Amino acid sequence: MGTTTASGAGTGAGGPDEVRVWALRVPAVAGPSSAIDAAVLDEEERRRMAAFVRDEDRVRYGFARTALRTILSARTGTAPDALRFARDPCPCCDEPHGRPVLASAAAEFSLSYGRSLVLIGLASVPVGVDVEPVPDAGAAERLARMLHPAESAEVLAVPPGERPASFARLWARKEAYLKGLGTGFGRDIAADDVRGDLPGWCVTDLPAGPGHAAAVAAGSPRARTVVHVHRTLPEL
Repeated sequence: MGTTTASGAGTGAGGPDEVRVWALRVPAVAGPSSAIDAAVLDEEERRRMAAFVRDEDRVRYGFARTALRTILSARTGTAPDALRFARDPCPCCDEPHGRPVLASAAAEFSLSYGRSLVLIGLASVPVGVDVEPVPDAGAAERLARMLHPAESAEVLAVPPGERPASFARLWARKEAYLKGLGTGFGRDIAADDVRGDLPGWCVTDLPAGPGHAAAVAAGSPRARTVVHVHRTLPEL
């Protein structure tokens, strides 16, 4: 099981039973441009950022990548623009599209964003985070049937008006776990019941505010994981 605490900006990854998560609000399109420093992004990130048609998508992506570099810079002591990313081999097929890693420093991290919220997880053990917008009722019922039978039964057992939030919570937990494993949806989404912890993994719900569900999964050697939630970026 996991517990959450609210903290300041934070800098370290903590011990094997601690995870730090930054829950950050995406700035408004017309907000301060200082929230996004495109100069710290690499060529591929700038290309992807420029490819978005909608301003809000471009701002969300740029803010998320800039925030990730800021946090990892504070953790590793490497300048944000000097950080280089790679991918671990996928556990399913051994191709290089598994968990994202730093090419030049040791740090376990995970990034997720949806609508107005960005989540970044940092730990000394494999970690996955996910934030999900709560879907409409039709999508929730349709997608719930693709989950593990026990998860599907839980969603469909609640009153119809509560199913979107129930589904979003389980979906966030599942994606966080699959990101932590490094498989993504290469692993059957019906294979695991993420309503509780899994062998070797602690999955914890995170406060996400109205319209979102969020979770973090840590490959923890202990039965209890403490999650420190930060709302502001560390200063470099």
